[in-house]
Amino acid sequence: MMNSSIFIDIKNLMAWFDTMKVLSGINLSIERNKVVAIIGPSGCGKSTFIRCLNRLHEEVRGARVKGKVFLEDRDIYDPSVDPVLIRRNIGMIFQKPNPFPGMSIYDNVALGLKLSGVRKRSLLDEKVEMSLKRAALWKEVKDNLNRPGTGLSGGQQQRLCIARALAIEPPVLLMDEPTSALDPISTSWIEELIQNLTDQVTVIIVTHNMQQASRVSDRTAFLLNGELVEYNKTSLFFTNPDDERSEAYITGRL
Repeated sequence: MMNSSIFIDIKNLMAWFDTMKVLSGINLSIERNKVVAIIGPSGCGKSTFIRCLNRLHEEVRGARVKGKVFLEDRDIYDPSVDPVLIRRNIGMIFQKPNPFPGMSIYDNVALGLKLSGVRKRSLLDEKVEMSLKRAALWKEVKDNLNRPGTGLSGGQQQRLCIARALAIEPPVLLMDEPTSALDPISTSWIEELIQNLTDQVTVIIVTHNMQQASRVSDRTAFLLNGELVEYNKTSLFFTNPDDERSEAYITGRL
């Protein structure tokens, strides 16, 4: 039985692209309603790691995964588990904002709800408004919901994608460098949003920015060459790391 405070429990997770091993035996436990930052140099396996957490990695031809990922008490890699259902429960925000082209702001947010069977217009209206408010976008778009989502600024598009993910109320949200393509003001919006989401959502964010990790996360995981070097409280990781490789990375020597 999983510790009651642990929401996601990752056991000996390994991943490959064909014969190239990119993750080696990752073990990591994440508490509910916390923000976990995944950091490390380019090519260390950060993006692959979070794509394994909602079974997107296996969508790549030749990619495979071994190990267990428990969401509460259920292994998402159990053969009886539907990957589509997993992706509804573990949402994903990508590095580059990707509003659905040809769709309005309203329809971008409502699409997942419609695919889940919601048809009542009043309920759709309510959920769209709530999601846009949670993504700190409602005030900016409420009078132009029929405007194309692709017509928004980059920062607004990323918040729209967050609203779209939040609409189906996933308990987990994965973010793969969500601010790397944004300006500093838009970045600060997203960072504030991340911290405000944890009343209902567990957030796992990949970031190349160590200052961002220190600002937004409760715990930090440092990956190097596909291995988990250290997983610690963020305050301790950046001030008193346990592993000399962590200190070398933080100080720029690695």
